[in-house]
Amino acid sequence: MVPVVRAVVAYFRAFFVTRHDLALEIAALRQQLAVSKRKQPRPRLRQPDRLFWILLRKLWLHWRQALILVKPETVGWHRAGFRLFCRFRSRYRLPGRPKVSLQIRELIRCMKEDNPSWGAPRIHGELLLLGFEISEPTVSRYLRQLKRHYEGDEAKRWLAFLNNHREVIAALDFFTVPTVTFRVLYCFFVIEHGRRRILHFHASAHPTGEWILQQLREAFALPCPYRYVILDRDAKFSSEILEFLRSSGIRPIRTSIRSPWQNGIAERWVGSCRRELLDHVIPLDEKHLQRLGREYLAYYHDDRTHIGLAKQTPSRRSVQIRPGPSSKVEASPRIGPGRI
Repeated sequence: MVPVVRAVVAYFRAFFVTRHDLALEIAALRQQLAVSKRKQPRPRLRQPDRLFWILLRKLWLHWRQALILVKPETVGWHRAGFRLFCRFRSRYRLPGRPKVSLQIRELIRCMKEDNPSWGAPRIHGELLLLGFEISEPTVSRYLRQLKRHYEGDEAKRWLAFLNNHREVIAALDFFTVPTVTFRVLYCFFVIEHGRRRILHFHASAHPTGEWILQQLREAFALPCPYRYVILDRDAKFSSEILEFLRSSGIRPIRTSIRSPWQNGIAERWVGSCRRELLDHVIPLDEKHLQRLGREYLAYYHDDRTHIGLAKQTPSRRSVQIRPGPSSKVEASPRIGPGRI
């Protein structure tokens, strides 16, 4: 049934094919038929047959459609043999580049972690002087792999900057507090990185540029011991505020967009203030919030311990003498319902 259908399709197809293509197709089929009729166990192509197909290929674009004697599957044995040959050679010789030893990879990782500013040429030079034979592209490839598994170079440089200059770094920021009457107050604070002390705290419903400048004058009284101030890209920190900081001998450093982790000291203090104070009481107005802030800062500086300060307080609270067995430890409220 299938050959009959193919014959009918070929018959109707002949009406839509040009006479030139039809004549070439008939010639190709007749040539293959003549080869198949040769009295041999297996029909073979002779030199005239090959010349015929070379000429036909140049005259007719669709010559593959009429090709029956030879198909890509005919030479499948050659592909299988080539795979066996490659498999045989791979048993005695590993393909690709030579494997880099674990010792060299560990050295590359240690050099990059200890020296974030070093690139592939610098690390490659150090390895050569240590007696290791390795190419610079190989070092560059392993550095790209390390970049995917560890923090980026920029984050490490930023962390090194904060650790090396924490005694002369201060940070400032805003956070909002709703009141009982649904007003929104903006709390402005300045915190130092060295001992986590709050240098200034104030609140206002309308923090204008002049108001912020006045808060900065009160926070950074001359002579100012701080050289850097970290602040975000809030529109309230205008060019006038930045110019005031520069004129005071302080270099303002703005964080990247949507990167609160770069001002982590200030962000963590906001979280502590909310968890320990503002989540338990709603201020009535600005004066009430100011009083709450003063009481919380007294507790924060004198009594609250910090992991980053080796379990000490910002004001370096002295260690008391341990009471005797007959003595009783009494608790006095510093902040909370007993004080608010």
